[in-house]
Amino acid sequence: MTTLKDPPANFQLPLYNEAAFEKIREAMDYQSAVALTAGGLAVGTGGMFHPAGWLIFGLAYKPLVVTQKLARLERIGTSIFHEFEKEGVQVYPTLPVENNNPIDLFVRFPRTTHLFISIRSKGDREIVYNEAREVLQVKRKDNNGLKLWKPCPLVELADYEKWLNKNKDKFLMTSREAQKTPTAKVLVLCPPTKASPNHNEHLYTEIGDMRVLVFRRKGSAFVIPELEVNNFVRAWLSKYK
Repeated sequence: MTTLKDPPANFQLPLYNEAAFEKIREAMDYQSAVALTAGGLAVGTGGMFHPAGWLIFGLAYKPLVVTQKLARLERIGTSIFHEFEKEGVQVYPTLPVENNNPIDLFVRFPRTTHLFISIRSKGDREIVYNEAREVLQVKRKDNNGLKLWKPCPLVELADYEKWLNKNKDKFLMTSREAQKTPTAKVLVLCPPTKASPNHNEHLYTEIGDMRVLVFRRKGSAFVIPELEVNNFVRAWLSKYK
């Protein structure tokens, strides 16, 4: 059995739970102030400093989507934390992954189960899974075509699991915990984006009392609407408690 070595004296876990959400709120406040300045609605903000929250979280996403993205991270992440705080949950937002988008939320119930959660929106569109090609496609509003979703969130979710195996020391995990802990990979669709209701029946599975879509690409990923996040986490956790 692999055992952990004593961490360095200055070791720190990545920010998680309320400490991380507070930094996200700092980043959101900073970005809002920058937007006001750019619009000529604020005075004397040219000397604004970059808060720690902005440096840690704000720079992880493209400038055009950063405010909305951070708001979703804060909303969904804090909801999971408050719902499962008594179960010892650790919610890590925006973990950087080399040559990839960040892990939006890494939800850890130590020595019980892990969840990788990608939060995505494609506006007022439907998401379609092409089984033959094992790819996600975005359906146009006029129903006259499908566009390939790049980069594919399913591939990213598979890469995140590999990343954890290589970076287990960041969380003081043993090799056994990183590799053997039951793990769910979850794609959360924020409204108005939704999955097409026309997928084949065999692509659905039962998690607790939930009926959930499962798409396969380098493993399996669950696809759920934002409103079902806490219900899904609860149902998934109940399998391993």
